[in-house]
Amino acid sequence: MGDDSEWMKLPIDQKCEHKVWKARLNGYEEALKLFQRIEDEKSPEWGKYLGLLKKFVTDSNAVAQLKGLEAALAYVENAHLAGKTSGEVVSGVVSKVFNQPKARAKELGSDICLMYIEIERAEVVQDELIKGLDNKNPKIVVTCIETLRKALSEFGSKIITLKPVVKVLPKQFESREKAVRDEAKLLSVEIYKWIRDALRPPLQGINSVQLKELEEEWVKLPTTAPKQSRFLRSQQALKAKFEQQQAAGGDEADGDDDDEPAPQVDPYELLEPVEILSKLPKDFYDKIEAKKWQERKEALEALETLAKNPKLENGDYGDLVRALKKVIGKDANVMLVTLAAKCLAGLAAGLRKKFGTYAGHVVPTILEKFKEKKPQVVQALQEAIDAVFLTTTLQNISEDVLGVMDNKNPSIKQQASLFLARSFRHCTQATLPKSMLKAFCPAFLKQVNDSAPEVRDAAYEALGTAMKVVGEKAVNPFLADLDKLKLDKVSYIFLCFSLFLQSGGPPKKGKSASALSAKGKKVPETKEFIETELSIEVCEEKSAAVLPASCMQLLDSANWKERLASMEEFQKAVEQMDKNEMPCQALVRMLAKKPGWKETNFQVMQMKLHIVGLIAQKGSFSKTSAFVVLDGLVDKIGDVKCGGKAKEGLTATAEACSLPWTAEQVVSMVFAQKNPKNQAETLNWLSNAMKEFGFTGINVKGFINNVKTALGATNPAVRTAAITLLGVMYLYMGAPLRMFFEDEKPALLKQIDDEFEKMQGQSPPAAFRGTKKGGAEEDGEEADEQEEDGGGAPDIMDLLPRSDVSDKITQDMVDKMADKNWKIRKEGLDEVAAVISEAKFIQPSIGELPMALKGRLNDSNKILCQQTLTILQQIAVAMGPALKQHVKSLGMPIITVLGDSKTNVRAAAMTTLQAWVEQTGMKDWLEGEDLSEELKRENPFLRQEVLGWLAEKLPTMRTVPSDLMLCVPYLFICLEDRNGDVRKKAQDALPTFMMHLGYEKMLKATGKLKPASKEPVSALLEKARAVMPAKPAPPPGKAGAAKSSSGGAPASKSGWLGVLGKKAPVTKVKDEEDRSGVIFILVPNGKEQRIKEEKGLKVLKWNFQTPRDEYVDQLKTQMSTCFARWLQDELFHASDFQRQVKAIGVMGERMEDELEGTVSCLDLILKWFTLRFFETNSTVLMKVLEYLKQLFPTLSRENYHLNEYEASSFIPYLILKVGESKDVVRKDVRAILTMLCKVYPASKVFPFLMDGTKSKNSKQRAECLEELGCLIENYGMNVCQPTPAKSLKEIAVHIGDRDNSVRNAALNTVVAVYNVCGDQVYKLIGNLSEKEMSMLEERVKRSAKKTPAAAPPPNRQAAERERLQREHPSNPNATFMRKPAQQPQEEVPNKLNQARAQNAEREHSHPSIPKEFQLDLDMIENDHTRVSELPDLVQHKLEELLEPIMMPEPKIRSVSPHFDDLHNSTASTINFVISQVASGDINTSIQALAQIDEVLRQEDKAEAMSGHIDQFLIATFMQLRLIYNTHMADDRLDKKDIFKLYSCIIGNMLSLFSMESLAREASMGVLKDLMHGLITLMLDARVEDIEDGQQLIRSVNLLVVRVLEKSDQTNILRSDSTHSHFSSFLNRNESELEAHLRRVVKHSGNFSGMKSDRGTEKGQDDRMSKAKVSDILSEIFKKIGSKENTKEGLTELYEYKQKYSDADLEPFLRNTSQFFQSYVERGLRMIESEREGKGRIQPSSTGNNPCDVSLSVPVIPQHGLDSGSVPLNGEEMKPAVYYERLKILRQRQGLENNSRVSLISIPLMQLGLPISHLDLYIYITIGPTRPITSLLSKPSVASSTDMLQSKLSQLKESRESHFQQEQSHSHSPTRSSSPAANLDDLKKRLERIKSNRQ
Repeated sequence: MGDDSEWMKLPIDQKCEHKVWKARLNGYEEALKLFQRIEDEKSPEWGKYLGLLKKFVTDSNAVAQLKGLEAALAYVENAHLAGKTSGEVVSGVVSKVFNQPKARAKELGSDICLMYIEIERAEVVQDELIKGLDNKNPKIVVTCIETLRKALSEFGSKIITLKPVVKVLPKQFESREKAVRDEAKLLSVEIYKWIRDALRPPLQGINSVQLKELEEEWVKLPTTAPKQSRFLRSQQALKAKFEQQQAAGGDEADGDDDDEPAPQVDPYELLEPVEILSKLPKDFYDKIEAKKWQERKEALEALETLAKNPKLENGDYGDLVRALKKVIGKDANVMLVTLAAKCLAGLAAGLRKKFGTYAGHVVPTILEKFKEKKPQVVQALQEAIDAVFLTTTLQNISEDVLGVMDNKNPSIKQQASLFLARSFRHCTQATLPKSMLKAFCPAFLKQVNDSAPEVRDAAYEALGTAMKVVGEKAVNPFLADLDKLKLDKVSYIFLCFSLFLQSGGPPKKGKSASALSAKGKKVPETKEFIETELSIEVCEEKSAAVLPASCMQLLDSANWKERLASMEEFQKAVEQMDKNEMPCQALVRMLAKKPGWKETNFQVMQMKLHIVGLIAQKGSFSKTSAFVVLDGLVDKIGDVKCGGKAKEGLTATAEACSLPWTAEQVVSMVFAQKNPKNQAETLNWLSNAMKEFGFTGINVKGFINNVKTALGATNPAVRTAAITLLGVMYLYMGAPLRMFFEDEKPALLKQIDDEFEKMQGQSPPAAFRGTKKGGAEEDGEEADEQEEDGGGAPDIMDLLPRSDVSDKITQDMVDKMADKNWKIRKEGLDEVAAVISEAKFIQPSIGELPMALKGRLNDSNKILCQQTLTILQQIAVAMGPALKQHVKSLGMPIITVLGDSKTNVRAAAMTTLQAWVEQTGMKDWLEGEDLSEELKRENPFLRQEVLGWLAEKLPTMRTVPSDLMLCVPYLFICLEDRNGDVRKKAQDALPTFMMHLGYEKMLKATGKLKPASKEPVSALLEKARAVMPAKPAPPPGKAGAAKSSSGGAPASKSGWLGVLGKKAPVTKVKDEEDRSGVIFILVPNGKEQRIKEEKGLKVLKWNFQTPRDEYVDQLKTQMSTCFARWLQDELFHASDFQRQVKAIGVMGERMEDELEGTVSCLDLILKWFTLRFFETNSTVLMKVLEYLKQLFPTLSRENYHLNEYEASSFIPYLILKVGESKDVVRKDVRAILTMLCKVYPASKVFPFLMDGTKSKNSKQRAECLEELGCLIENYGMNVCQPTPAKSLKEIAVHIGDRDNSVRNAALNTVVAVYNVCGDQVYKLIGNLSEKEMSMLEERVKRSAKKTPAAAPPPNRQAAERERLQREHPSNPNATFMRKPAQQPQEEVPNKLNQARAQNAEREHSHPSIPKEFQLDLDMIENDHTRVSELPDLVQHKLEELLEPIMMPEPKIRSVSPHFDDLHNSTASTINFVISQVASGDINTSIQALAQIDEVLRQEDKAEAMSGHIDQFLIATFMQLRLIYNTHMADDRLDKKDIFKLYSCIIGNMLSLFSMESLAREASMGVLKDLMHGLITLMLDARVEDIEDGQQLIRSVNLLVVRVLEKSDQTNILRSDSTHSHFSSFLNRNESELEAHLRRVVKHSGNFSGMKSDRGTEKGQDDRMSKAKVSDILSEIFKKIGSKENTKEGLTELYEYKQKYSDADLEPFLRNTSQFFQSYVERGLRMIESEREGKGRIQPSSTGNNPCDVSLSVPVIPQHGLDSGSVPLNGEEMKPAVYYERLKILRQRQGLENNSRVSLISIPLMQLGLPISHLDLYIYITIGPTRPITSLLSKPSVASSTDMLQSKLSQLKESRESHFQQEQSHSHSPTRSSSPAANLDDLKKRLERIKSNRQ
């Protein structure tokens, strides 16, 4: 009991896995009670037992296991999660339960399996049970078979898939165990109940005794089909119905059961395929071509044996089929022909759809062979061609059959018709469309008049069969010309066939039965009214009966007034007549009676013509009557007075007799005349009539000839009318119409093209005449059929004259293409291309060409492969829709090429594939297993290309063949492919598959996946379900709009436009006062709610390739709540685009007044605009762009920013239009993209543009790349998202693009990056090919050469800038896109000259006020080559420099109310605002700075900036650089705005650097850039021109002090150069800088200079004892002259002079320059002063006075100075020299050395220092630094180090002069305090310069 007490306390789930079996038994019992008690199937309690369920059924203790099985059954029945355990539990049941001796355990195990089936896990259960059949334990096998039988009996064959069961069934009959065989027998009987005779073939191989027993059992079974008695959880409705039927009684249930019958199982599907190609005799192909017929027979007999296998493995049967075709076509032995036909039939029957590839090759040969009359041969050929037909479609072989219908041999014609009759029996209305009947019926009608009776009978049989399949309604129009006897024979066949179907089986599915039942009502309406011609006497008699006697008498009166009176009575009589009483023919003959149509009085003639129209409208007007009046109507159509009435009469006649017939008669009549006026007016009438009647039935071929005649007329009016008619025809026919006129003269062709251009974008008007005969309905159906077939425009393409090129494709040509030498193969391909090009349009019969081209698609020479693809593109265009029959033989190999490893080959293959699909439609490509076999290949390139293609094409299809389901398993495999691109393409294709196959069907298909794959694939299916597109709507039934051409103007409002046209309400124009209210209704939180719904997938996400009906309807629904009703009606107006234009105009006019409403509805407005982007109406598009150009600047002024929802719904579709063919559209879109960056971050626009570069439209790629370059130029590299490296690699790919404009755009963009970041661009773009890299380098060089050597005059440059602004006023990036042409500059000697030239240009373009020391005297003194006039020096007052500093107070604006909508977290909000700081728009940047300043000023919020300091400082520095380079140079900008921006920046920085915790986060590199930016600002002379500019400079000085105080001092001073130059100060005791540095560094006692001195002294002592004096001095001076050792040399020389004071240095200095001598003297003097001052360095005070701070800038590595600190002659410049000059400058300004005033408080520009002097100043105070000039120049110019080196060399003379003056005035008390003395000194220097130049 003690042990029991332990586990009794445990929870149930722990008991169930306890070691003690009693504990487990107790746990199972309690679990069973718990499972029965839980009511909620989704209760969390179920999850506890999810992993324990397998242990329930596999318990080792039999007693516990029994209870565990009961608990498991309860769990599976009630738990929602039970399905997840199906695999492991059923496996456990099979292995551990079915072998138990207890029957109860087996029963429970079987029940568990059946329960899993009930909860939708049938496939898993079935797989586990079939696996159990391989178990060695016969008990398990028996129970598995029994469970399968029970499942089939209860759930039926719909749920239990029989194919895998039947596959393993024969093996069970071979078992040694009788129990297994008996159970297999019972299972076979159960299966037979469901599939009947389909089970026989798979079991033919079992023991004959067993088969006989089965046969006996099968006979006993009832004939009624079994019914499902147990239902899945998803079949509850079916279950309820079944229970009701059971309650009503079995008999009634049987009688009333209308459930859908179980699907018929094809025995073929249950068979295993047999591979026969490898089993062919090795010498088969040799024997079949042997001369002896016995050997050929032997080979064919061997093949016949193999071909008898009912199902064959797929493979390459091309060679085998060609061999059989050769025997059938050319072998003289009829016995061998019979054998070959049987083999061919066997192959076709065994391969089924897989044989379709070869069908087109063998059908012509079989048809030609029907000339044989021997019955056995004919019968074999019939069987062969019938088997072949079942593998393909009628459409694919129609051309071949029609080709022999006119054959001279009657046997061939007979057998062709009989073959078609047999084929029709396998067709339905869907597979035998009217387009096929149009092709076949004329041939049959010709054969019914054939002299051979067997041919006539065969034609009758074919027509009768077709009538039965598609109905009399469809066939009768073609039989109108048959006489009654022949028509009766067709009807007899029709009735016989109907009786046969009624007696032999149910009629075929389709509409034939309904067509037959509706025969009585419909046929009379469609039959044409035929009237015999009446004699004149009969006509007079009939007319007299209905017309007044006076009217009849005066018809031919000589007095015109009497004739007029007669016509008036005639008209009254006709108006009062009833339709049935009106003798139309008699009346019109009376009108034609003399004088008839020769009437001379126009009033009478007008009345006659009017009466003709009345008769045609009111009566039963036949073609016989029409013939009477047409001549007169045509003759008067050109008359000025009567032409209008004549046209009305023609219209009435056309309405009565159909426009096609009337037009054909009228055009032939008018062109038989010579009257150009009549011809022109007839063509004009016809143009208008086509718009009113539509284009249905028009005989285009007949019209074309007459139109060509009119185009060649001498009368211009006729030519103009003909061109207008062509324009109307273009609306309906599209681009193919032009093909008929390509041979016309260029001038005429241009006029035609201009007319077509006018019609582009227009839709044909809806027909409103001629629809009363019911023709529209038929035409609509026909249009639907054509749409289903996927053909583009079959009628127009059929009209083109086509050549038969089969004779030109010679055997020699085919052999060349198969040659081993690639050059000969290429020659063969060239010949083929020439043949096709010459023929232009070809017939589908192209001989052996398909197989030859197929071989070349696999050519090892990729150039030949690409050439073959080009030829296939030619064939597609030349052959047209008839290309369908070659899809299997040539189309599928094109798909195989998509797996090629070379990108250009794959691109060519995809282009070819698209060209083929354009002609054939998609249906033929999806039929059969060919496509799935391609996806089966484990080729990542092939899979991603095919899946991408399917994702593009499937959404455009209304229906797809069921064979698409065969691709689904491979689609699932691709979802888990190792290749990321394959996975992505598979995920893109998943929703498009689902839209056709359905979610449930695809989810069911996951059952065959491995358990590890099933869950992720199911999750992807669930995700795809949410974005599954809907099927496109069917096209409207109007005949006039039914036809369109893919190449021309869209002729029908199909798809989403059709829905728009159909559903948009047509409202009357309301009064203006009704529209005076607001157009946008403010709905509180309306936009937020829409965003929430879209995020929650409650509505469709606005993401599509082309907009579908659901998106349009959804947008209408959303707009209905916040748009004025009349505005919405106008925006969605169906037919009048002008209404839309007016609506956009109203929105633009009211934008300012209703700005709040516009913002609240902005997302809907932008979505509506995206719909317009998919239309071709340029008027609406231009109006939309005009509105957008008004909208975005308005939003920018209001500080509104687009949110992600609005941007993603609009920007991708706007970018589509940047590739528009019209230049004006592209320009507008580019301008809008520029404006867009003011309301949406450029960094987020960047990825959209990157996506745009992936477009197939080359214009779009080029424009997107150009726009990317503009963004980078304006916003810097930070705009590149996600990273610059990744973005630039994608951009660089386009350098190799095939399109020249794309290449140039890519190169320009990379050059723009180069201008920003210099040579680093080569690292960012990654590896390029040698060719691409050379192109880039050349472009970079050319861009560098465009910098002029000398700047143009300021006025000329300003004029040039104004000109550019006029050309591109809306595009701020115009200078980037189109740089003005400049003369190439002369070669400059070095980088310094380039920098000078660039700085000169900048100075010319931005003139500054001259300062006192702006003139560089040192440069002038050194330059003796040029003569220049010296300007007058200007004296400035410097008292204001010491005034107190007033900091500007930036204005703080409130945060935008829409700001929080953009981001949900603080970090993302700060990131967004910081990104706006660097914006090119001043207002945007100011607003962002104000928001950040608001955060920084509040201590509780300031910490939010932590972690963003570097990011903020970088953005600030970028803005400073943008102001310097762009804003300050832009005269259009208000300088007050720039000052305001400067104030905001400085205010933000002061706020930031007042908080030490945040300031110390700034890194060294960022501080370096910031300090450069601030110093650049101080030195910018243009700042002084701004009001309060001096105050601004002082603020910057204060900011620099603050930065030095608060930031990390280590980061500020981290540079090796700082300490190395510390020892070079002349007077360290007086140096304020040294004191400050000591406070910062604190312990910096080890100076490298001291160590160097000590080492030098020791080395010198050692050397002196070892060398002679002269050698020592020579060595010392050599060191002084070298760049590297100059300091060491000077030190050694100083030591030498100390030891040997009398040493004579004159011999060594005699031959040197004066400058070198001065340099040595200065160096020795400096060393002396250094050594004297070593002991005087005292520790500095620890005070923290801000005034002690000296100017500090970010430093660069030491080598930055090493390369440029020594003059050209090797002399080194010492910092002490510059320190002395700084002291002099301080003295001149009245600042004593002991003053505590900070140097930073003196604006350096006021000191008169030019930029180069400032570099020296910074060099002195801190050490070698990056000069400020580097901030003012572009990356491509000379480096600042080179410039410093040049400056040092130029100033050498001035230094020498300075030291001389210093020595001569060393005791002068006024030297340091008198500015006048300084000016006098300068004047003297200038005078000396002048004298030297003279």
